[in-house]
Amino acid sequence: MTDRRKVALLGIPIDMGASQRGTLMGPAALRTAGITPVLESLSIDVLDHGDISIARLAPATDAIPAKANNYRDIQNWIRALSPRAYDLAKSGAIPIFLGGDHSLSMGSINGVARYWHEQGRELFVLWLDAHADYNTPLTTMTANMHGMSAAFVCGEPGLDGLLGDEPRASIPPAHLDLFGIHSIDPLEKKLVQDRRIAIADMRAIDEFGVAVLIHRVIERVRARNGVLHLSFDLDVLDPGIAPGVGTTVPGGATYREAHLVMELLYDSGLVGSVDIVELNPFLDERGRTARVAVELIASLFGQQITDRPTPSNTLERGGN
Repeated sequence: MTDRRKVALLGIPIDMGASQRGTLMGPAALRTAGITPVLESLSIDVLDHGDISIARLAPATDAIPAKANNYRDIQNWIRALSPRAYDLAKSGAIPIFLGGDHSLSMGSINGVARYWHEQGRELFVLWLDAHADYNTPLTTMTANMHGMSAAFVCGEPGLDGLLGDEPRASIPPAHLDLFGIHSIDPLEKKLVQDRRIAIADMRAIDEFGVAVLIHRVIERVRARNGVLHLSFDLDVLDPGIAPGVGTTVPGGATYREAHLVMELLYDSGLVGSVDIVELNPFLDERGRTARVAVELIASLFGQQITDRPTPSNTLERGGN
């Protein structure tokens, strides 16, 4: 059972998955921008577990894949994070994983998926991102592992020893929604098409609008009595709104579109866990991107301009 009035924060200061260093400062920037007091102002009980540590982790001995930069370092973070994510999901709070680059999702989603699978519930993932992140060591053009995270979550081969002894809890590609995409590599694009993964790129958002497309995601999850994990990469936003990311792509989502996504997700009552990734304070403008991120998370947890009725918590009800 998940209580929407309880949140567990966990920082993952990792930046080896990206080409641009600096996201290790992301958790501190989100805290400085006020994520805890903002959530508490919404009558949410917030427990901050600090930043995860890999200091006592035994070294891994599996073969290092070709074309997977900083594999061993990232593996240590993922091996440490997956069981912590499982425990936080089991606690009944909604875990918010403060990143850190997007490679952390290989651990956060694995742990959360393992918990929900044990409860007999299917986990769906909304990948809110400028990039598909569906590369593997065989398709990648850069070898940066933050671009392989969605593929790993869906059980694609190539990083099979990444979790060590931790159980792998993949989701089917049909349970992944790529939303806000406006940059994708050629071989990655073919793999996404071959797997028939749902994708709402910026053309679709321009044509149909955020509300129609998010409602499609929500209804698909609700029809399966599923739980939704939101993996929120700040580079989905237009760089004019969120300059503090290492992989800016022009033509991203507007401030209002992003808030509407979060408001509709709150209304659905389906979100059981969240990643906030790719915040790079080194590249930010006086904390601007961190503040935007916190404002959007506030909308995800119920901040509204005017009060309006919302459905009861689907996670607590365990049904439609």
